[in-house]
Amino acid sequence: MKLNELQPQEGAVKKRMRVGRGIGSGKGKTCGKGVKGQKSRTGVAINGFEGGQMPLYRRLPKMGFTNIFAKDYATISLARLQQAIDAGTIDAKELIHCKMLMEAGVASKAKDGVRLLGGGELTSKVSLKIAGATASAREAVEKAGGKLEIYVPEVKPVVRKKPIPGQK
Repeated sequence: MKLNELQPQEGAVKKRMRVGRGIGSGKGKTCGKGVKGQKSRTGVAINGFEGGQMPLYRRLPKMGFTNIFAKDYATISLARLQQAIDAGTIDAKELIHCKMLMEAGVASKAKDGVRLLGGGELTSKVSLKIAGATASAREAVEKAGGKLEIYVPEVKPVVRKKPIPGQK
């Protein structure tokens, strides 16, 4: 066998249909698109259109609500905090704050701060300064002999660079 004798297997390659080449071809004149109207044109996609009937997405009731003022906290559990203390990535004698938790890799991207959840057990005496904690987490920290300080992250005020037209 030589390179110039190579061929695809029988039936593996199908010839493309040449449309618009006479009525005898079976795909002549309208090229298989039917006749006239919006849908015979290319690029027409009428998603959700039901022939004038009220579409399904408008017949169903609106549901749900997204609170635009909701805080987005990075969460850590008591077990994860204790694991980091045991591993030595966090020093339990120092004041533990949001930035320290992120640098240690315990908390991921804290948008509005870090919130402590009560999953697991805390045996080390720690002092925390974080954005929030559940009641069970607060109880566990105090039971271990530590203290928990909740702070509200400061919100930077929006400063307009250009005044609104018509205002002084």
